[in-house]
Amino acid sequence: MAKHWRISSLSGALLAAYFIPAWTIIAFKIMVSPIHGLYDRPNISLALFVSDHLQLAGTATVRFAWLLALGRMTVVAFFAVFLVFVTRAAIRKSGGCNEALGMALAIGSVISFAGVLMASQAGETAALRMHAAELLMMLGTVIVMLVEAPAQRPADAGAGSGELSLQQT
Repeated sequence: MAKHWRISSLSGALLAAYFIPAWTIIAFKIMVSPIHGLYDRPNISLALFVSDHLQLAGTATVRFAWLLALGRMTVVAFFAVFLVFVTRAAIRKSGGCNEALGMALAIGSVISFAGVLMASQAGETAALRMHAAELLMMLGTVIVMLVEAPAQRPADAGAGSGELSLQQT
């Protein structure tokens, strides 16, 4: 059993165990009360940047908050799909779960990187540390996915019976 788990799958499952509950709670707080949720601790750097530098009106700030919640929930959804795929041994062995993990990491990294940039502009060191830690966790898994050898494909059933594939003429 242990030899069928790839390092990227295990790292992705650990990331999903963190990001699914954490980002779901943050997104639901924004959905319930957009302005109050936007000025909550995990989003304070984004809120300060939007209010100080972009000078958005109240309606536009609410739309920005909902867009942030939608982005976070999209990452949560991709992590959940990855967890469903990783529980199936055939999909995990063939590396079929890597696409969902890759999408979650790509979108999540963009959100966290934007949080790092906005926290540095707003002068929020606690938010900067949190977003940087999340970004480094995701980038570490991306590096593991890039360095890890490709998944082994199961042998074709027709290859042993003497049939020629389309490439062999």
